[in-house]
Amino acid sequence: MPKKIVVTGIGATSPIGGTAPETWAALLAGASGASPLEQPWVEELELPVKFAAQAKVKTADVLERFETKRLDPSSQFALIAAREAWADAGSPGVDPERLGVDWATGIGGVWTLLDAWDTLRERGPRRVLPMTVPMLMPNGPAAAVGMDLHARAGIRTVVSACASSTESIADAYDHLQQGLADVIIAGGSEAAIHPLPIASFAAMQALSKRNDDPATASRPYDLTRDGFVLGEGAAALVLETEEHAKARGAKIYAELLGGSVTSDAHHITAPDPEGTAAARAMRTAIEGAGGSVSDVSHINVHATSTPVGDIAEFHALKRVFGDLVEGIPVSATKASTGHLLGGAGAIEALFTVMALSTRTAPPTINLNEHDPEIPLDVVTSPRSLGTGDLLAISNSFGFGGHNAVIAFRSA
Repeated sequence: MPKKIVVTGIGATSPIGGTAPETWAALLAGASGASPLEQPWVEELELPVKFAAQAKVKTADVLERFETKRLDPSSQFALIAAREAWADAGSPGVDPERLGVDWATGIGGVWTLLDAWDTLRERGPRRVLPMTVPMLMPNGPAAAVGMDLHARAGIRTVVSACASSTESIADAYDHLQQGLADVIIAGGSEAAIHPLPIASFAAMQALSKRNDDPATASRPYDLTRDGFVLGEGAAALVLETEEHAKARGAKIYAELLGGSVTSDAHHITAPDPEGTAAARAMRTAIEGAGGSVSDVSHINVHATSTPVGDIAEFHALKRVFGDLVEGIPVSATKASTGHLLGGAGAIEALFTVMALSTRTAPPTINLNEHDPEIPLDVVTSPRSLGTGDLLAISNSFGFGGHNAVIAFRSA
C-alpha cells in the first residue's frame, strides 16, 4: 500500500524575497526580481546582457562569515533555504539515520571553479584555496545541507540541467516510499550569475537582451518574448510520511503524489518541438497520482520566455489535455523570479504547494500581447482555485532533453 507523503516545511531565498513567505507575498504582488547588474565586470567584459535576477537578500546578511568563506554561493543559498524549511517544519525530532537529503543543482560551484582558475593563472598554484574542490563539486550544496542537519539516511544529488530539482523532489518521494527515510529535505539551488554563463547563454540567443527594461524582460507566452532572465537562489521542502507527520502533530501544506522523468533524445539544447516525451512525463505523473487530466486544477509551467521553449511546452500540454488545457489556470512564475536553472523546479514546487495551500494561483507578469499560437488560460492576477480537492502539477524541462514533472494534492 503506497504511503502518503506530505509537505511540512518550506524555505526559500530568491530574487523576490529572502524567505519563503516574503517570496510568496512578492509573487502575489506581481514583483519582478530582475534588475541591472552593477558589478564592474559587466562593462569591462562588454557583456551583451547587463541584467539578471539576483537574490533579494545577500547570503552574508544571513550566514556566519566562516560559512560564506567555506561554501560556494550555491551551497550558501541551499543552507539558507534548508534551515528555514527545517525550522518551518518544527525541526522534526527524527533519528539521523532516518533523515535524508535529495538536493539538486544544474551547474554547481561555478563561482568557485572560475575564481580558482583566475587565482591559479594570476598568482600561482600555492594561492589556490585547499577547499576549492569541496566548494566547486556539484554535490556541495547537498553535503552542506546534510551535514548541517546531521542527515545520515543518504545525501543524494541530481544534476539534470533545469529539470534538476523537480527530479530531486520526485526522487525524494520514491525514497520515502521505499522506506529509506522517514523525513527528507528536498530542493535545489543555483548561483550562476557570473560573466561566463551570461556570455555563453547570450551567445546561444537564450537570454533576453532588454537591457533598457529588465523588470519586463521575462515575458512567458508573450508575442514579444526574446529569452529568459538568469536568476539565482534556492528553495527547499521538508517531506515526510503522513504517519510520521501526524505522530508529531506537524502542520501539512499539501500532499506530494510523486513524479515522472522522461527524456527527449532529440537535441542537446532544443526541446522536441512536438513535446512527445514531455507530454508522457505529465501524463505519467498524473496517472501515478491516481488522477486523470480532468482532475488537474492548476499547472505551474516551465515557461522560460524563450520563443522555442514556450511553444514546445504548449504542444506537450495540448497532447496531454487536449482542449481542456485552455480552461486550466496556468502560472508562469519565472516572469517574476527569473530562471533559477537547477533551482527553478524547487521554487516552482514551493509555489505549487502554496497555490494549493492558499487555494490561490499566482500571477504571471509581463504578459501584454498573448501569443495567439499558445491559447492557454494564463493567470495574470491572483486567482482563487476554489474549494474541494485540488490536483496540481509542476513542469521542468532542461538541456539534454530532460523532462521532470511532479504532482501535488491539496491537504
